[in-house]
Amino acid sequence: MRRADKATRIHQQLDALYPEVPVPLDHRDPFTLLVAVLLSAQSTDKKVNEITPALFDAGPTPAQMAELGVDRIKHLIRQIGLTNQKAKAIQRLSEILVAEHDGEVPASFEALESLPGVGHKTASVVMSQAFGVPAFPVDTHIHRLAARWGLSAAKNVGQTERDLKGLFPREAWNKLHLQIIFFGREYCPARYHDLESCPICGWASTLKRRREEAARDEAAKGRRRR
Repeated sequence: MRRADKATRIHQQLDALYPEVPVPLDHRDPFTLLVAVLLSAQSTDKKVNEITPALFDAGPTPAQMAELGVDRIKHLIRQIGLTNQKAKAIQRLSEILVAEHDGEVPASFEALESLPGVGHKTASVVMSQAFGVPAFPVDTHIHRLAARWGLSAAKNVGQTERDLKGLFPREAWNKLHLQIIFFGREYCPARYHDLESCPICGWASTLKRRREEAARDEAAKGRRRR
């Protein structure tokens, strides 16, 4: 099956499974979404959602967040990984938003990616979910599913993003990004996944891919038994 045909069928399945998709990170406005996405690096959305209410109450705007200082921010986010790095980035980007953007989050990839702690994926999430600008944020989870489904053979998330953008209609990118995330969580885990029984992997993955993952998982189980 051609990649374009696979993409069409996958799109139809995801629309049927997830006609409506909420933004998984709780937020109040573009600024709090930006902070939440930054915090989610190497952490779970669930954990981020547990700690952000207190953080956003203490620093609901860039000006108020900047005034908290690094130590106070660090204390409020202490339950997640990379605490020091993230606290410094949040405090500094808040200062920059106040000094250079009138306390507002800029609706620009270039401006967002110039902020401390904000890479292309984080900027893409903010642009798509806060401002409705078509973007296709690709993290390691979407990168893995795109490979499993035979939509991309890319070695990095940047190329996978370009591949997916070329396969799916631009107006669907923002929703598809979330649909794939939800599908991965519900049906398509990273490890010990039976590809043949998966609603999408079962028909979209190649026999070679299924054998490779089965062998990898069996080897991992063997190491755990030792």
